[in-house]
Order: sequence, then structure tokens, then C-alpha cells
Amino acid sequence: MRSWVESANDPQGDFPLANLPYGVFSREADEPRCGAAIGDMIVDLAVLEGVGLLAAGAGAPVFASGRLNPFMARGPAVWNSVRGRLTELLAEGGDRAVRDNRDLRARALSPMTACRMHLPFEVSGFTDFYSSRHHAFNVGSMFRGPENALPPNWLSIPIAYNGRASTVVVSGTGIHRPLGQMKPHGSDEPVFGPSRRLDFELELGAVVGVPNRMGQPVTVAEADSMIFGYVLLNDWSARDIQAWEYQPLGPFQAKAFATSIGPWVVTKAALEPFRVPTPPRERPLLPYLREPGPMLYDIRLEVLLQPAGAPAATTISRTNYREMYFSAAQQLCHHAVGGCLMRTGDLLGSGTISGPTRDSRGSLLELSWGGREPLRLDTGETRSFLEDGDTVTLVGRAQADGCRIGFGECTGTILPAVVEPDW
Repeated sequence: MRSWVESANDPQGDFPLANLPYGVFSREADEPRCGAAIGDMIVDLAVLEGVGLLAAGAGAPVFASGRLNPFMARGPAVWNSVRGRLTELLAEGGDRAVRDNRDLRARALSPMTACRMHLPFEVSGFTDFYSSRHHAFNVGSMFRGPENALPPNWLSIPIAYNGRASTVVVSGTGIHRPLGQMKPHGSDEPVFGPSRRLDFELELGAVVGVPNRMGQPVTVAEADSMIFGYVLLNDWSARDIQAWEYQPLGPFQAKAFATSIGPWVVTKAALEPFRVPTPPRERPLLPYLREPGPMLYDIRLEVLLQPAGAPAATTISRTNYREMYFSAAQQLCHHAVGGCLMRTGDLLGSGTISGPTRDSRGSLLELSWGGREPLRLDTGETRSFLEDGDTVTLVGRAQADGCRIGFGECTGTILPAVVEPDW
């Protein structure tokens, strides 16, 4: 379908009428409110709700709150109803209530360039998984050799750790290089200071819309219906801090300092045409983890790195979300199976998404093979790990038969560590 918002009909654009991702934005001195992307514009959902053209149910407004959580909590029936109504209002030949009202159109549509994006939802909890077989094999091979690359449980269970919701930030937020303890190679004692092996991790985040009840497991199919949508996610990682601290309980300070997410939540409905199955199983899964149908998506992902002062970024990785071994629905099912309460706004990181080739690896740890094979950028510079001033940008899109569903960008620039003089 075409939209009367002409920029939405650009075949190279991320936000056609078939997408309509949700986010939170503000313009000038206005308070943040919920919006949807269409072409190069943002639709102010609070304005449409205020004039009675959009309703999310129960007779109470939800879009002026500056977070998507109240809307996400309404559930799939309301999600579908609002999406259908937005499509009707924005489609060429659809309801002309916005298109033909000059004053309303000016209040309801804002150019993206005039808006500031905010964290799209209040993050209730953050869990990061480790579900790409290529990534797990690469990392395991570096530290344990290819014959022992995968932990014994990896093919049976979606491995994860509980991260920090408090340091999940929206795209564009600067990331200070973290401080911590590290044990340099050949040293008998740890040292303290800024991380020297700072890395990105290319991930996709699943956003929980509908909660379960504490003590109540959910099936994979039920877990899939609980997911509101997906965001680009960069789980920044301090590899040297992690190497010293992770045994026996796993990552802590190496991951707690920052996680960046994109400003737009792309809905499951928009991604529905791009569903693909998980790969053949090398070991049969236990019955509770078996999927009733395709639960992954064909989403192309790229990573760009731009040093400070460089005229342009270098694309350093290209991969696809379909490479995952476990889907977000399986991850959510496993998360809840022991009785864990999942809440509206919970964020599940897919884990680093890597493909089978060197140029499809989703982290610098893999791309530089632990720093032993530095990566050459288009500028002629090399990188083993991130330097201050580097900007990392993640992009993602699903595309087929002239339809392109984009996620926009997720960016972050590395800032110097904050170090006290007497440290």
C-alpha cells in the first residue's frame, strides 16, 4: 500500500506504511510522547488519541505518557487494532481525517529532523542471551580450542545472564569507557584502570509486552504472543574486565556500564512476512523448547565504525538474524519456565549475532580474533578494539519483493573514561 505521506513510498526508506514502528519523541520544549515513524515523519499518537481518531482501549489515554509501556501492556488485540487504524489514517485512499485537516496535520506530523528521540519504553529488566552458534563457537575456539568450543549445555539450553536495566540507553547516547579490574597477560596481580579491550556486540532485542504470572510457565507459542516487537541492541563489552571477573558467575562490571538500543520498536506484525525457521538441531531439544512454527526473522544487519574525524564510516560486518540457534520466543519461554515473572518492558538481548564468514562476525573480539588480526578500516587505520572517539552504528532491515522494513540506526560514540586524579 502507498501512503499520502510521500516519503513513505521511497523503496529505499526504512519506514513505509507496512512498518509503522513505535518510539518516543519530543519536539522543541514539548514533553516526550509516543509516536510512529512514517517515511521521514513522526506521527504524534497522543494528538490523534486526543482528538478521538485513535483509541487503545479501556477509555484511558496511553500515548501521552512518554513511554510505550501502557500501550504494550494492552496486549495483541489492541496492538493490532491501533496498527490497523493508523494504516487506515495514513494510507492513500484511506480515512482522510488527518490528510484533509491542515491544522490537525500540522500538529500530528513532525519531521524527524526536528525531533529528539528518547528511550522508547521503561526497561523493567534486561537479560542478555548467548544464542548464536557461530559466535559461541568463535569465542570458545579462541579460549578453549575448537574441540571444546561449545559448553556442554549450549545445544540444549538458551544460556543467559541478568544484566542491568538501569544502564540501557537510547541510540545517540555517549558511552564512557568503563573502569575496572583487569589482569594483564603475564601478570600475577590485577590492575585497575580504563578498559583497553572495549568492544561492541551486534544484537537484536525482544521487547516483552504482556506479562506472565509468577510461578506460571509459558509455552513457546505463548511466549511469542507476549513479545511486542524488536529493537536494535548493542551490548557494549569490556573484554579485559570480563576475562578477569567472569569465573565463576559470569559477566558483571564488563557488561553493566551500558547497553544501547535503537529508538524504534518494530512490531511483530510488520515482521510477519519475514519469518523463517531456526536451523536444524544438532541435539534434540526438550519438548518445552520445541517451536510450533518459524520463530526467527530474515533481518539483514550491518555494523559501521567511524573513527573521530574520519570523513565516513566503514562497514565492518554484515550478518542476519536468521543465523540464531534459539529464537526470542524460545528464550522467553526458557526464562519463564522456572516460574520467573516477566513484566511489561522486559528486554531480552539475542546475544551477539555472527554468521559463518569472517565479515559476518558480530563483535571486534571475533573480527580481530582476540586482537591478533587487526581489522583494517577504509581510512587505512586498524582496530583490534574500540578507541576513544569511535562511533559504532548498527542498522537493520528486512527486505523482500519491494517491501523494506527498517529499524533505523542504533549509534554510540566512545567517550574517555571518567578517572579520579588520585586513582
